[in-house]
Amino acid sequence: MNTLIVAGGEINKELLKNMTKNISGQNIIAVDKGLEKLDELNIVPNHVVGDFDSVSKEMLQQYQKNPKVTFHTYNPEKDNTDTDIAIQLAIQLKSLNITIIGALGKRLDHSLANIHILKQALEAKIPCQIIDKYNKIYLIENTHILYKNRIYGKYISLLPLTSKVEEITLKGFKYPLNKYCLQVGVSLGISNEIVEDIATIELKNGILIVIESRD
Repeated sequence: MNTLIVAGGEINKELLKNMTKNISGQNIIAVDKGLEKLDELNIVPNHVVGDFDSVSKEMLQQYQKNPKVTFHTYNPEKDNTDTDIAIQLAIQLKSLNITIIGALGKRLDHSLANIHILKQALEAKIPCQIIDKYNKIYLIENTHILYKNRIYGKYISLLPLTSKVEEITLKGFKYPLNKYCLQVGVSLGISNEIVEDIATIELKNGILIVIESRD
């Protein structure tokens, strides 16, 4: 079963509506304030995770009375963020795919951390992506195929998550590469575009952050 994690960052209402059209086929995990966003659409999550420092007591009590909702409550002074805990839960639920919305927003530290913790799903061999109105973000560590008619936005950016990513080869892109070593601290991988129907990203060692963006 697929899992949708609704975190407490900025969420486009129309995007959330589209992501929850078929809730019967997925787990929904509300992360702290993400519960309020789901409540606005009358969507009941399967799980609620967090320290609940940003949700009203009235709303918490309302959902705590629902036997279909499982609560996972944590102390605010903890080592892991709420979204981190939600990803761990999604992995424990043996999710086939994990999508996270509300993972980006005003707090840059949280946004960066949420990109980094995608590594947990990568290590568990579970496809996992952060999506907002303008971006789709995920990690890769081996060959990845992109179809021009399916990408989230026309711009494809590549950034190293590890200190370097070795022997990157790009085919079907406006700016191709051949066994290039991309290191932290350079912007070479920003704003590429797919020019063929199918494009491939190949690499030998390391982990790449892939961002499909639209204006």
